Amino acid sequence: MSGGHGHVDISNKRVAMLIAVLALVLALSETLGKAAQTTALSLNIEAANLWNFFQAKTIRSTLVRTAADEMETSLSGFNNPALKNAMTERIAEWRKTAARYDSEPETKEGRKELAARAKEAEAKRDRSLAAYHHYELASASVQIAIVLASAEVITGVAALVWISLGLGLLGAAFCAIGTFWPMAVHLF
Repeated sequence: MSGGHGHVDISNKRVAMLIAVLALVLALSETLGKAAQTTALSLNIEAANLWNFFQAKTIRSTLVRTAADEMETSLSGFNNPALKNAMTERIAEWRKTAARYDSEPETKEGRKELAARAKEAEAKRDRSLAAYHHYELASASVQIAIVLASAEVITGVAALVWISLGLGLLGAAFCAIGTFWPMAVHLF
């Protein structure tokens, strides 16, 4: 206050505007950080589900191959041609099923495709987590900047505004990195 008439000092108006801008950056970084965190959690669940499906396919494939190997081994002990033919057909079906469990491009549910999809989900998760951490750093920096700017209004120490401004710019930079860096990494 100046002059005792309730007028706000022009420097306090500037600090108030700085605080408002910092609050805006804080709101953005918090909102974007929460979205990145939620995305990372969803992608982590997706990757875990895909790896579980991969494991199930591996177990099924192993069982079918073991059954085919066992029947093939015992095939020589039978003399009945019809039985041998039926067993040979069953062995071929099991081997075909095992091959389908390994790769099924049309449904993307073979082991090879599941592993690729799981790795892709993990990579997306990691990018979302990196963005989340940048948003967290942005939020922390901006929160401290708001406190310092507020302290300047009370104390009149001009250096606090400059430090606040620097931390605010740092926070905005981390917010920008969180927003654009994962996209840039994805492009390369």
